[in-house]
Amino acid sequence: MKAKDIALIIEEFAPLGTQEPWDNSGFCIGSPEQEIKGVMIGFDPTPELIEAAVAKGADMVITHHPLIFSGIKKINPDTFIGKAITLAIKHEMVIYSAHTNADKAEGGVTALMTQRLGLQDITPLDETLLALVGTLPSPIEPQALSAFVKQSFGIGRLRSSRLIGEPVSRVAVCAGSGSSFIPQAIEAGAQLFITGDISYHHFFCPEGFMVMDIGHYESERDIVDKLYEILSKKIPTFAIHTFLNNNNNPIFYF
Repeated sequence: MKAKDIALIIEEFAPLGTQEPWDNSGFCIGSPEQEIKGVMIGFDPTPELIEAAVAKGADMVITHHPLIFSGIKKINPDTFIGKAITLAIKHEMVIYSAHTNADKAEGGVTALMTQRLGLQDITPLDETLLALVGTLPSPIEPQALSAFVKQSFGIGRLRSSRLIGEPVSRVAVCAGSGSSFIPQAIEAGAQLFITGDISYHHFFCPEGFMVMDIGHYESERDIVDKLYEILSKKIPTFAIHTFLNNNNNPIFYF
């Protein structure tokens, strides 16, 4: 099977043309025409992921985050990106990513966040489809909110703004770094906005609105299992692997 045939299966789920203009989804290294013996799916295209692919006999790596976002002037194997590029080329590895096109896909990264929370009556916050808003099955008291969110996402901690004074029923979510959608979340009537990478000043919220930062990785990690599910159903006899059970968060909590 050629790399382009595998990519087409992913793109049925997350069409490449829907990625954001600044994104670099799709083929990053290697030829779409290359014959592929096995696939390794991971979250980030790290050197460790590429080495794991080599160990499994896979010659195509599929990740959520692209390896290269913008122009690279030097390839130094002593750097993170340089080592990953060098390893990929050395082992004739094809590197492919599904990033913002997978974020906004039906059943994609942000939609998977709504499923974890059990949101209903879901609508997009704007035309990008990167952030969604919906309603909880039943309102949750502010004091129980953090425990509910931590349990929903399987996390041990989160960052939150000041609790609001009434039960929360309307919630907006955005996978990854979504603080730019805070104004749209407020306009849509959300009482809570859940995303990652929220900066200090965004925690100063207006009355009746709050934010929670569950972490970039924690908000997006379900995509690895989703991509594995998609490929396994379409090509069940093909060698498909996932990296370390999708546990390669670069951020550690102490």
